[in-house]
This record gives sequence, structure tokens and C-alpha cells, in this order.
Amino acid sequence: MTRSNRPSSLDPEIAARLRRSADGLLPAIAQQYDTGEVLMLGWMDDEALHRTLTTGRCTYWSRSRREYWVKGDTSGHFQWVKSVALDCDADTVLVKVDQVGAACHTGARTCFDADVLLKDADSGVPASDQ
Repeated sequence: MTRSNRPSSLDPEIAARLRRSADGLLPAIAQQYDTGEVLMLGWMDDEALHRTLTTGRCTYWSRSRREYWVKGDTSGHFQWVKSVALDCDADTVLVKVDQVGAACHTGARTCFDADVLLKDADSGVPASDQ
């Protein structure tokens, strides 16, 4: 049974719109609501999305542990939900949050600052190729 076929309390109208991966998951991007800082990427199934929408706290599906986890329950680094939006293809969720503490499991504020592949716009790449 895929994750999308499991029982969920997600509004059926929302569930019908979602385009999930083969394993029933959606990528969920967490972004700091007031600065626009991209914090992390997690995975949600229908039930995780339902819990996120109804509790005001980000709930993800852990692919490695195969269980739900609420950001902050073990680390104390909470994500308080400010808004949730689907992208134009309904295959990615953007969750704007108020992040308390680190978002990354390494203890860093964001998961996207450790291995920068290209810095700033002065990359030498012509604008037409960007």
C-alpha cells in the first residue's frame, strides 16, 4: 500500500489535487515567513499535510524511520506554521513558518548553507543562460 492510499483526515478536495511521488509523498519546503530564508526540505503524505494544516506545527514523514515526526518534538526547534501553499503543479508544498532554533538536524539554522555550489549573482554565467 502506498502512503497516499493509507487512511487520512485530509480534506478530500485537497487530496484530489495532489500529485504525489510513486511512494505517495510530496516534497515540503520550509521557508522562514518574514525573511524568505529557505530552511529545509521534508516529505509529507496526506496525513502529515492534514496534521500540518490543523495543528499549526509542521509534521513530516520520515523516510528513514518510516514514521511521522513533528518538527521540534525532540529537538525543541519548532516550526510554527504561518501559511501553506501548493505549487502550480500541485506536486510540492511550501510551508511558511516561524522557525524557533535550528531547522537542520546538524544544528545549523538552515540545511542549505553548508555546501554552497554557486555564490551570489556574479557567477560569470551570462544572464541569458541562467
